Amino acid sequence: MSSVSVVIPCYRYGHYLADCVSSVVDTNPGVDVRVLIIDDASPDDSADKARAIAAADPRVEVLVHEQNKRHTATYNEGLMEWADGDYCVLLSADDLLTPGALTRAVALLDANPNVGFVYGHPVHFQHPGPPPPARTDDRGTSVWPGHWWLERRFREGTGCITSPEVVVRTKLQHQVGGYDVDLPHAGDIEMWMRLAAHADVGYVRADQAYYRLHGDNMSLTDYAGQLDDLRQRKAAYEAVLTRCGSLLPNAAELDAVVHRRLARFALRRVVRAYDRGRTTTVPLDELIEFAAECWPEYRSLPEYRGLRVRRQIGPAAMPYLQPLVLSAVAHKGREWLWWQSWKRRGI
Repeated sequence: MSSVSVVIPCYRYGHYLADCVSSVVDTNPGVDVRVLIIDDASPDDSADKARAIAAADPRVEVLVHEQNKRHTATYNEGLMEWADGDYCVLLSADDLLTPGALTRAVALLDANPNVGFVYGHPVHFQHPGPPPPARTDDRGTSVWPGHWWLERRFREGTGCITSPEVVVRTKLQHQVGGYDVDLPHAGDIEMWMRLAAHADVGYVRADQAYYRLHGDNMSLTDYAGQLDDLRQRKAAYEAVLTRCGSLLPNAAELDAVVHRRLARFALRRVVRAYDRGRTTTVPLDELIEFAAECWPEYRSLPEYRGLRVRRQIGPAAMPYLQPLVLSAVAHKGREWLWWQSWKRRGI
């Protein structure tokens, strides 16, 4: 029977722990599961709740920090120092696994020694409501070459994994190392790509985890935060190339592809600010500077052509005229003709 080490970092999430641990130990037949809850010096009763769960189940252990070490150090402590099962999972205390998630992932990993990690579909649900029913019926699996999967991430410039739905081969996790402390908001993206540089990637066609949406989620949603997100993503891709570039025969191409992609993302956010009347709240200049940093020829990108039109129209009128303006990716000639006709009408 294959074994899985599940690390559950917890900071002020003690009220979620019972359901989280239950989703691991009670719904995965045929898997030898061990759980470590690491309380990162929570100021509430989270540590007491964790100890109570461990006292009732010998498969659960608890480690309590005397001082807060932050999330990345906590992740690495569990994965790199404690996890010793065949496979390992990092599961936030506010998330859940779907029934049979580990059983399905372990079956794929056992059957494919070349696969370094497995993921599936994450179900997002809004707190405090209950999670919806999970689709756990067997709809098959896929195994993709790691370099092919990694190249897709570079070409898309975004992550495709939420996080709790991932099961990693522990030997590979220890080989590639822990999470990067310099990437507090994109360390997971970098980690999946780093793993894919060394091994193939598996996918289970089922709901594998629940991701809880609530006000305390560690995400960047304001406009300044969105710029930070782009910067973190850029740093993540660059870190992968630094660490794993020697393993990738097309590293130079991937470097150019992702930097151009990130420049387009930044310019799209500037264009969207004009369309939605948010030019006073979105850091326009900083986003354009970021685009220039990523791709010095940013003025040749279709998004920049769209931005020029919006600047001519002006931020006051743009939200009202936006339905009439062609997409920023429209052909330059068509967009220019529209602008000329709009001026002639004297609107």
